Amino acid sequence: MISQTENSSFRDRDALVYIENNKVYRKIFSSYKENYDNLINSGLYEKLTKENLLIKHIEQNNIQENNVYKIIEPEKVFISYPYEWCFTQYKEAALTTLKIQQAALEFNMSLKDASAFNIQFFKGKPVLIDTTSFEKFEEKPWVAYKQFCKHFLAPLLIMKYVGPKCSKFFTADIDGLDLEVVSKMLPCHTKFNPQIFTHIHLHSKFLKQYSSTKKKSINQKMTKFQHFAILDGLISFIKNLKLKENESEWKDYYNNTNYTENSFKEKANIIEEYKKIINPEKVWDFGANTGYFSRIFKDTSNEIVCFDIDYNAVDANYKKANEENETNILPLVFDLVNPSPNIGWANNERKTITERAENVDVILALALIHHLAISNNLPFNKIAQYFSGISKYLIIEFVKKEDSKVQELLNSRDDIFGDYDIENFEKEFMKYYTLIKKDEIKNTKRIMYLFKSKGNIREISK
Repeated sequence: MISQTENSSFRDRDALVYIENNKVYRKIFSSYKENYDNLINSGLYEKLTKENLLIKHIEQNNIQENNVYKIIEPEKVFISYPYEWCFTQYKEAALTTLKIQQAALEFNMSLKDASAFNIQFFKGKPVLIDTTSFEKFEEKPWVAYKQFCKHFLAPLLIMKYVGPKCSKFFTADIDGLDLEVVSKMLPCHTKFNPQIFTHIHLHSKFLKQYSSTKKKSINQKMTKFQHFAILDGLISFIKNLKLKENESEWKDYYNNTNYTENSFKEKANIIEEYKKIINPEKVWDFGANTGYFSRIFKDTSNEIVCFDIDYNAVDANYKKANEENETNILPLVFDLVNPSPNIGWANNERKTITERAENVDVILALALIHHLAISNNLPFNKIAQYFSGISKYLIIEFVKKEDSKVQELLNSRDDIFGDYDIENFEKEFMKYYTLIKKDEIKNTKRIMYLFKSKGNIREISK
């Protein structure tokens, strides 16, 4: 059996995550025995998993390694990162962390970590995936408080007061946003808000003063009641955080297209036909907007990841998925031409999206090709090569140069795209794909394609 250590798990001295036979395992060392037993035997694990706040796991038998107390197999989750979340996702992830800490205190335990990377979206809800994040409670300040402020509170406030795109600041420092920098970036009036003043402005000053002294620790007692009071204040404050209502280029995209009602329906019907041909279990939709066409797959596919560059569209998509209890839909913020990078130690702790692509059946790339090829000067060959390395099938919509949306892109620049035509598109894509179906959308300048990657060994469902 070949196992592969998860590169992001080395920071945990009490456990090690690894992949074996396409399953995730967490090896728990003997150093964590007491805390693990407290988690399980106290009833905390049962409470958290019952409320879908902590990922469930199965304990493995026949452990034959020295210094290993338990090996557990948690449910497998598609990994996303905080800088790929919309504001509402970030907000719910923060509240989930605080709720978990509240529950832990009730069972005389506490979170020793409050990393945003430990929260993932599973079956539509944020859950903690780090089973070894708990320790026995002691009457002292919350050890994970600073991390919570850097990983959750500071990004939320920057997204609110500066702009949602500022969540990308997280890619510059895997340990979270610098509180001193955030304090300077926030508007002056935020100093009159007790929660922001305490947890950001005053906190940043304390950290600066504390770091300049030789004092190694602070022997301050903090009762459980005081912990609850701080958590209650944070929860109440974060619950009321809202983004400003900004105009979005894409949020109302479906109300501002050049499709007629009939052609819009025809496009959906073509995708429905393609779905029946390939019967995909895992769908990735690049340029998903609010997920209208993604939802064609929701009754038959296990996992649908909706990627879009627009924060407001992703937020609307996430809220709709929650309202409709669409637990197999995960909207994420993602820019194809500026994707999430490898960051962390040795540029290896956090993965690119292609490294996280696993058994993806089909990519949807609808009304996207002209933005990639014309707005971003990407050759068809580069686009085809990238997509073919991720999924087995591709459903892509070609938008002709005569289309009004393409003409809008060309209004502000010279037309240097002499190779932007159907013939060149098909020639370049068929270097990597076999054409399965091709359908023109009536009364439009658009054509739908179903391709199969030439590197795919799976046969089309008959």
